Order: sequence, then C-alpha cells, then structure tokens
Amino acid sequence: MDLERFAHHLESPQGHRHLPEDAFTGAAGGAGCCDRLRISLAVAGDRVLDAGFDGEGCGAAIAAGSAAVALVRGRAVLDAARIGAREISVELGGLSPGKLHAAEVAADALHRALGTAVRERAQIAATQEQQAWTLVAMSGGVDSAVAALLCSRKGGETIAVTLELWADPENDGDRSCCSASAVRGARAVAHRMGLAHLTLDLRDEFRAGVVEPFIAGHAAGETPNPCVRCNGHVRLDAMLDLAQALGCARLATGHYARLADRGNASGPLLRAAVDSDKDQTYMLAALAPQSLARMSFPLGELTKPEVRRIAAEAGLSVAGKPDSQDLCFLAGTDRARFLARHGGLAERSGEVLDARGTLLGRHRGHHDFTIGQRRGLGLGGGEALYVVETDAERNRVIVGPRADLLTDSVAVRGARLHRPGARVDRVKLRYRSDPLPARLAGTPPAGRHAALTVQLEAAADAAAPGQLACFMDGDLVVGWGTIARAMVRAAT
Repeated sequence: MDLERFAHHLESPQGHRHLPEDAFTGAAGGAGCCDRLRISLAVAGDRVLDAGFDGEGCGAAIAAGSAAVALVRGRAVLDAARIGAREISVELGGLSPGKLHAAEVAADALHRALGTAVRERAQIAATQEQQAWTLVAMSGGVDSAVAALLCSRKGGETIAVTLELWADPENDGDRSCCSASAVRGARAVAHRMGLAHLTLDLRDEFRAGVVEPFIAGHAAGETPNPCVRCNGHVRLDAMLDLAQALGCARLATGHYARLADRGNASGPLLRAAVDSDKDQTYMLAALAPQSLARMSFPLGELTKPEVRRIAAEAGLSVAGKPDSQDLCFLAGTDRARFLARHGGLAERSGEVLDARGTLLGRHRGHHDFTIGQRRGLGLGGGEALYVVETDAERNRVIVGPRADLLTDSVAVRGARLHRPGARVDRVKLRYRSDPLPARLAGTPPAGRHAALTVQLEAAADAAAPGQLACFMDGDLVVGWGTIARAMVRAAT
C-alpha cells in the first residue's frame, strides 16, 4: 500500500462536502457497516463536468470518496463507467483487504449517481460508428455475461447496464438478480471484460409498476405475473431509453428468445428460442413490436449447455453460477411473508368449500392459494382436491376434483394483437407449459381489445386469473392478454 497516496486523499480530500450545481447524488453504505458515502455528479453531453462527495465513517471511506471524485472529474461518461472498486483502490495506493470495503462503498455510490445522471442528463450524439454500439442488460448471471461477450466480439462499443430494483433486509441478495450485491457482481464481471458499466436505480418505479400490482392482484384473488409486467412496462423500457441517450443502436439481453418478421411494417415478432427448455418468449410477450425492433437476443440460437461452455472457455467467473429460481423480490423469503410485510395481507381465517358449499376445512387467507393448487390445503386424505376458485370478497377457497378444473374456453382482458387474430393457432397459458391448440373467437383484427375469448381445441386445466395468455402462430408470438376470471367448464 502506498501510504503517501492514501494520506493525500485522507488529509486533502478532493470535493469533500462540495455539491456541484444541478448534480445527481448516489448513496451507499450504512446498515451493516458504519461507512456511508454520498457522491454527487454533474453531467452534460458525454462528460462528467464536476463531482463532489460527503459521508461518514472511517478514514478509508473518506479517502475512497475523494479518490472516486478525483477519478471521474472531467472524464468522459463511458470512461467514468469503467471505474470500480479496483480503480479506486489503485488510486489510493492499493488498499489492504481490511480497507477494500471502503472502495466498494465508494464505487456503489459513484455508480448510482452516474447511472441517474446519464439517464436524466447525458446525450451522446450518435455517429455512423455508433450504429454498431450495443447496450447489454447484465444481471450478474451467466446468460447475460455471455450475451455481453458475444456482442463485444462483434465489434463496436458494448456497454453494460444493471438495474437495482429492490432492497429489503429480508431478501437474500446473492440469490436475487436485482439487489445491490447483484449489481456489484455484475459490474465486476463487466469491468473484467473491459466494458463500461452503468447502474440504473429503478426501485421506486419497480415498486409502483410491479410490486404494488402484485400485491393488489393477490388481494383481489388473482395470481399476477410480475415478470411479464416488469419486462413489458418497467425494466426494458428504461434500458431502451438509456440506449437512446448513449447513442446505442440496440439493446441486447440474455433472454432465450429470437426475433422474426423484421421487415413487417407493424414491427418484428418474438420467436421461440432454439432451446425449448429455456425459452423465455412468454415472459417477454408484453413487449411492443416497436421495442423489439431495437433489441437483440444473442442466446436465441444457443442451448444452455452451449452458453455455459462459452463462458467457461472465456474464463468468466459466472460460468458455473446456478440459475435464479425465485422472483427477484422474493429471494430469501416466501410469498405469504412478503404479502403480509409489504401489503398488509396478514393471516385471516376463512372457509374451504366444495362446489356444493359443503364446509371441508379452514384456511389462513385466500391470497395464499392459486387456481390448480393441490398442496397446502390441509384437508387430509381421500380424493385429490384442487383449488378451482378463490373468493376474495368472502375470503373463501373452493376446491374440487381435477375434472372441475377442465375448461375449453378462456376469457382474456386487455389484449394486444400484433397480427390479425385469424393467425392464432395456439395459446400458452403458463410459463412452464406447452402451447395448446386454440383459436380466437370471432377472428378479431390486429390492435387492442378490451376482451377476447380463446377457444381450446381440447379441454385443459384452467389457468389462474391474472396470468398471461400468449397468443401464438406456430412458434411466433402474435399477441397477448391477461387471463380473466370468467371460465366455461368443459362439457362432460
């Protein structure tokens, strides 16, 4: 460790207690550690005009804040986006392992400020060269890292972005793709690949656009799909806006999906991925064709084993990282606890009835149940029973044999058709299920529809209200809608 360089920043901290005019501030630290830093940046065009910081904690934290300010003042935005904990440590003469945490806190604060400043104020004029520039969404997992690697190999500037969407002390940050620790991990991977990395703090937008509708849906007796809403209305829209501010021609993600029909005047369509086990077009179905026209999916032609092999051959540290299995905001907790904590949906005793109204047992809240659920009913042995309906108003759960779930007609609300309804020959009613042969009643035209009816060729288990119905023409996604409560049971 170079004590002279460290002492310089500690004794004469650069930008200490300086708040630049019209600045954006990012904060990090606190909670488990005593160090807390706030870094403020003023950005215009493609450059960081000024920077300052304030904070509390040990001397290493103050020195790290000073080093971050010194490193970014006057730098191009993309050069600033390549600065992380390692560069801050080097500026301080090489921090000891016990002091490296201060550089990480400074890097977190710096990137929260930089991401907001770039999103709100930066405008990098697009040039002919930038037509090959790509913004890549990085979550910290192997899929997004390989997507970034493949984009960088094609040439042109590749810039990484990670979204911070949720913060909760009950969450397991290592299992969540949108926590502060996940952002830090993604940034480290991007920097090791030589990529500029930006962080977007969308916690407020995520709560309003995803978490609150998730809670409201469960309170109303539905089973909402937050990932569809996040992709279609929050996450990808924000990154597309950032791509435009950076002059990037496209946004790439690590989703397993493909694009087709690019030359159509109405915009391209999603096409199922080569790896059917990993296909994610269902979760992306709410994206508008106009958004898809500015996107690419580098993994669409690959299988998961091929992706892991590419990562391993490139020496990426995430090559063997397990896939996330939870909703990002439920990692480390469970749905019932989350709904009670954040939505006030506490345990409330109610009746479990059969279709004739016979009382079979009691439950602890209708919001803990979804259509088709079999486990957790607490009804003992006998005939296998499934949830066939939930009554939010009277806090009741209605159960019955599997035959009571069968339907040949699915009501859909708030539908969007990107192509004429006559093209629909299949519908996907759940993420992890095969598409079912089907058609849309009345062959509706392309456009928005308040309500549609899906006619299934063969009776199938009813899907939960609130889930997405994905309308397909072969392996193409031609529209979507939200499954409504109305259901016509199949004739027996």
